[in-house]
Amino acid sequence: MGPIYKYAVVVLLLVVIFSLAQALYYMMTDKDNDKRMAWALTRRIALSLLLIGMVVFGIWMGWLQPHDVGQ
Repeated sequence: MGPIYKYAVVVLLLVVIFSLAQALYYMMTDKDNDKRMAWALTRRIALSLLLIGMVVFGIWMGWLQPHDVGQ
C-alpha cells in the first residue's frame, strides 16, 4: 500500500499545481466578471486540504516516513 499511496500523494500535488496554473490563466484571459478563477482557486483549496489530510493519515498509518532534517 505504501508505494501506491506515495504515488497518489504526488499525483494529487500535481493536480493542485495544475489548478493553481488554471486559475492564473483564467485571471489573465477573462476580462468580464466570470467566476472561473474563483472556482479554480476553490478547487485548489479543497484539494490542498485533502492533500494535507492524506499526508497526515499516511504518517499516522506508517506508510509515509518523515525524515529528521537538522538532527
